[in-house]
Order: sequence, then C-alpha cells, then structure tokens
Amino acid sequence: MYSSGPNRAVNRATSAAALERLAFELFARQGFDRTTVDDIAAAAGIARRTFFRYFASKNDLVWGDFEGQLRRLRELLAETGARTPTMDAVRHAVVEFNRFDPQEVPWHRQRMELILGVPVLQADATLRYASWRAVITEFVAARAGVPPSAAVPRLAGHLVLAAAMSAYEHWLASEGRAALSDLLDEAIRHLGDGLAAVLDGTVPAS
Repeated sequence: MYSSGPNRAVNRATSAAALERLAFELFARQGFDRTTVDDIAAAAGIARRTFFRYFASKNDLVWGDFEGQLRRLRELLAETGARTPTMDAVRHAVVEFNRFDPQEVPWHRQRMELILGVPVLQADATLRYASWRAVITEFVAARAGVPPSAAVPRLAGHLVLAAAMSAYEHWLASEGRAALSDLLDEAIRHLGDGLAAVLDGTVPAS
C-alpha cells in the first residue's frame, strides 16, 4: 500500500495492476473527477507518457483489462456442456465470471461503485456493455441455430445484462451483507425461467 502522508516516498508502479490500485486510492481520497492522469503518474513515480503505455485514458484504467475479461466470458460459455440448457449455461458462466478471491472483492466493489456512480463513466459504459451483451447474444444465437440479429438472442443479451446490473446494484447497496454470486444466480435464474420455453423450443419465437 502507499502512504497517504504528504511527504511519503514515491513508490514506482511497475505494472498495470499496481497503477490501477494506486489510482483507486486517489479516487477514494480526491474523487474521480478531481483526480487527473498527472496526479496518478506523479503518485506512481512514472512519467505521464508511461501511464499511457498501460491505459489509453483514466476511464480505461477503471475498467481494467476489459477485452481480456470478455475473452474469459466467452471461454466460460464455451466450456459448458452441449446438453446444458441454454439459460443454465449462461447463468453458470456469468456467476463464475463474477466470482472473485476475497482479497479482490473490496477493489472490485470500488470499481463498480465508480462505474455505476460516476456520470462520465456511465456514459463510457454504453459501448462496453454492448460488447459484453454481444458475447451473450452470440452464444444464445449459436445454441438456437439462428443469427445473432434474430429477436430472441438479442432479447436474451439485453435481459441478461439487465439482470446482472440489477444484481450488482443490490450487492453494492447491501454493503457486503449479500453475496454477489448468490444475487447473480438468483436474478438470472428468474430470467431463465421466462426464456427457457422459447429457447428450448416449447414456445415458438415470434
């Protein structure tokens, strides 16, 4: 950890993860909007240009390795057995995707509080959520044997994202009294009950 005193020795951040943690500490003390890239670079003991070797912007830092996480979500979906019902597969993958070691939970909570609470990050989230939603849409479409542009896969993508966001909001509001994995499981389970008939062919898709 980095000392918060004004005369602390500067610690040089030597990885994207270390720079991210330091920036989160600054956000907690100063607020996201009042913290600049120059502030982060100075506190990390690196040049401003070095910051941009790790992250394209301050917003990107908050999201971390987002593209890497999307790859992981695809992998989790791909690992589900072919006989697993579609929405069960989605639920298992999303819950596992959002499972963290206990020591990582406080950092993830801070990340999500920023993403869900800072207006500039909420605006930035639109494209990222669309990419996350597309992973679900493509998986459901492949399972159903239809193109991702079909109505039901699109609906599934939007609804799974909404269910996940609802679970996250509940988790943050509970201040740790509820387990994130349980909230996600419950939200997507309820959603799956409604979509299962269409995805499994019991009810024809319109």
